[in-house]
Amino acid sequence: MRRRVLQATIAAVTVAVVLLGFPLAFFAAQLVREGEYRDLQARAAALSRSVESRLALDRELTEDMLTPYVGGTRDLPAYVSVVGPDGTRIRAGEPIEGRAYPAVVHTDTGAVVILSMSWWDVFWRTARAVALVVGASTVAFAAGISMALWQARRLAAPLVYLAASAEQLGSGQVRPRLEPSGVEEIDLVAAELARSADRMAGRLAAERQFAADASHQLRTPLTALSMRLEEIAAATEKEEVRDEARISLEQVERLVSVVDDLLTRSRRAQGGTTEAVHLIDVVHQQEEEWGPSYASARRRLVVEVPDGVAVLATPGALAQALATLIENSLKHGSGTTTVRSRASGSGGAVVIEVTDEGAGVPDEIAPRIFEREVTSGAGTGLGLALARDLVAADGGRLELAQRRPPVFAIFLAGVPKTLDPDVVLPRGALVSLRKGRRHRRFVR
Repeated sequence: MRRRVLQATIAAVTVAVVLLGFPLAFFAAQLVREGEYRDLQARAAALSRSVESRLALDRELTEDMLTPYVGGTRDLPAYVSVVGPDGTRIRAGEPIEGRAYPAVVHTDTGAVVILSMSWWDVFWRTARAVALVVGASTVAFAAGISMALWQARRLAAPLVYLAASAEQLGSGQVRPRLEPSGVEEIDLVAAELARSADRMAGRLAAERQFAADASHQLRTPLTALSMRLEEIAAATEKEEVRDEARISLEQVERLVSVVDDLLTRSRRAQGGTTEAVHLIDVVHQQEEEWGPSYASARRRLVVEVPDGVAVLATPGALAQALATLIENSLKHGSGTTTVRSRASGSGGAVVIEVTDEGAGVPDEIAPRIFEREVTSGAGTGLGLALARDLVAADGGRLELAQRRPPVFAIFLAGVPKTLDPDVVLPRGALVSLRKGRRHRRFVR
């Protein structure tokens, strides 16, 4: 859009400058040349009248009377020659070499007045007029380009932000914030997008509420049924009854799993909750959260994340994934734990790395480190699997980039530099993981 506006405006300005500048320069040169020649003829006519009056009074023709007609600061210099009726000649000014513009006047008494002006003097004065027109055209062209740049930014930037807002709406952030652009048509589209976002938010809220209600309504009787079957199996002494109770209990558990799967798929189909998250805020939150634990263990937690780095992620999910990696490093690593970020490729992706100075990941579990129930013996093996699923839900990925020393890398999509995340996408609220509520077991 910006390039098209620039091209159209520059083309229009170029055509206007060419169509107006060249004729204007031509007519300005012509006007200056004709003006100088008329001035020369006027001076010759005035000198002829002076000569005529002197001859009528029988006064002598002298060179002093020619001096005012030679020219000065305003008029171009001229070479003046007067031939009297008796053939005497008087001159004033510098003789002209080369091409010249002559003005010849014959008086009634037989005198001849000749004024000559250098062709080059007229040429340079004409060139100055043409240069003035060219300079004015250049200024007009520069002003047109400046206006084109301003207009292109004014039109293109709101469209880029509008596209980012629509992308955010598609990713699940149903109430994007977009500043008014001042362009009526774009603001109308943005307003309609906001209304659509409100309608979608209502529908998603209703669906999620229904899913929560269905989960509660189904789980309660299923749990009661499971407990009843367990009581029947424990109370009876007949093997056949116990077998039937066990089979029924397995069916109930399978039904619970089916309900959980359906609810999970429903939530995924509704879209994610990705936002433009300032990475430094999430990392500093984790640094404050885990700093005392590292200090108690006489270890250091170092953050090397520059300001201004923004990623597309769910704030709570990203915080939980980082907490998993940092706690793993505290429990299984040693030395300084470093959390850093860097750019990845030319697409604007961002990599978040968590590393320490420990012995690394054992070779026997490294290929399956993110599988459920794969553990080194100190946990249940759910932590890294859950963290990987959380990152994958935001369109990223969690990998073991290096075994020794261990480097876990989170790859996320970055926010383009041409967009301001504080304008296009609202900053999401961060989810704090309280120390007193950590009931999970994490493994590397």
